[in-house]
Amino acid sequence: MAPRSRGAEITLSGMRILLGVLFLTVWGSNLHKGLYGPDSYAGVIRGYADGGEAPGRWKEMMGFIADHASVFARLQLVGELALGVLLVVGLWLRVVGVLAWAFLLGLWISEIGAPGEWAWSLVFPAVVALAVAFVPEARRFTLVARRHR
Repeated sequence: MAPRSRGAEITLSGMRILLGVLFLTVWGSNLHKGLYGPDSYAGVIRGYADGGEAPGRWKEMMGFIADHASVFARLQLVGELALGVLLVVGLWLRVVGVLAWAFLLGLWISEIGAPGEWAWSLVFPAVVALAVAFVPEARRFTLVARRHR
């Protein structure tokens, strides 16, 4: 195995922490705007489904999610908060990185062609999430790494 580069550890750990901060700031903004309430949440999801160009089956799934917004809004509220905190502190990074990637991929598909959205803005955070999951250098500055020193 090749020796780890200190620069790569700092860079990838920094990107991991920034991705966590991104999740936390979006969570805070959505909470402040009331977007985790069932009606507001359903409105956002329906807006993506009605105004975007996501594939038909995906739009059907978004309709199901909007119809059950009282459950999915809470799941997203807890999920975004958990992903943000876990990315920042560096716990369970393989699973958290894959979950963050899947979340961002789903959001990317939902935003295809949606008015006012530029879906490509989610590509970089999704790539960072995959790096967090699979590149060992992203795990350098974590609670787990600190405990093992």
